Amino acid sequence: MRPIFRPELVNDAFGDPGLYVDFKFEKRALLFDLGDLTALPPKKILRISDVFVSHTHMDHFSGFDRLLRICLGRLTGIRLYGPPGFAEQVGHKLAAYTWNLVEHYPGDFTVDVWEVDAGWLARGTRLRGHNRFQAEPLAAPRLQDGVLLDEPAFRVRAAFLDHGTPCLGFAVEEKTHVNVWKNRLAELGLAVGPWLKELKDAVIRGAPDDTPVRAWWRDGNGEHERIFPLGALKAEVLRLVPGRKIGYVTDVAFQQDNVQRITALAADAAQLFIECVFLEQDADHAIRKHHLTARQAGSIAREAGAKLVIPFHFSPRYADREADLRAEIDAAWRHPLDSPESSGC
Repeated sequence: MRPIFRPELVNDAFGDPGLYVDFKFEKRALLFDLGDLTALPPKKILRISDVFVSHTHMDHFSGFDRLLRICLGRLTGIRLYGPPGFAEQVGHKLAAYTWNLVEHYPGDFTVDVWEVDAGWLARGTRLRGHNRFQAEPLAAPRLQDGVLLDEPAFRVRAAFLDHGTPCLGFAVEEKTHVNVWKNRLAELGLAVGPWLKELKDAVIRGAPDDTPVRAWWRDGNGEHERIFPLGALKAEVLRLVPGRKIGYVTDVAFQQDNVQRITALAADAAQLFIECVFLEQDADHAIRKHHLTARQAGSIAREAGAKLVIPFHFSPRYADREADLRAEIDAAWRHPLDSPESSGC
């Protein structure tokens, strides 16, 4: 199964948190957290359609200015999502600049900001360059099951977590994945071509089985075309399998409520990106800082059934002990802890 997106950390494990999720077959990407974006070239930033901010501590939010600087003046838009108070904070960022000429820019760069509360009521604000980024309210929907973004091919779900302040964890969930049996195509006298993407798109959006599908391709003998009902092609040449999930969790205290919400959010994730800030020997300090130790992060990943764990957000105090952090989280993920209570959950 070929996934539709490719995730990568923006910075190394000691840098600001951030996850860039690039879509393989579209000029589009998602970004989780807005810390230092220096490592992202402009061409990658310009692909970003949606940004999901866990909370607005500086290392998760200071990159907004770079995002704005690169996108400003372009005929494009971006959506931002964050916890309570987020819309006002984005507004304050924009209000720090003078905008007396921005309405003359060729592109009306637009920022749609959505903040959610613990009851999953969303409050939206639109900020347009040609309106000097004055707030324009958007209709406020109530979200279902923490789903912030729901598209035909994927969804982004959030969970409310505690970091001494409300903090969001996220999961990107690919919906049903559509595989093509090429040998069965050949048996029907069909060839691969751009029409297969149209076929997959029709299946993903739930088109009726009697929807006509145009199978067409070109070869040395010219152009060929045949028409099939969608249902017939689904039965003959397609295999539908569950999509994969990517989890992103950072800046959380090791508390029972947090653990339960994270394990539900990241259940059976193909990849779980999870903070790994302190070693277990500094668990008391982790409690004071509302962060996870490597051992705690590994135990959560194990409980969630994550297939692969990618740790990040290492404390700089371990600059020469990176291997110890990685070994500790790996051991806890692969093997049950001897005494879970010892970490204070």
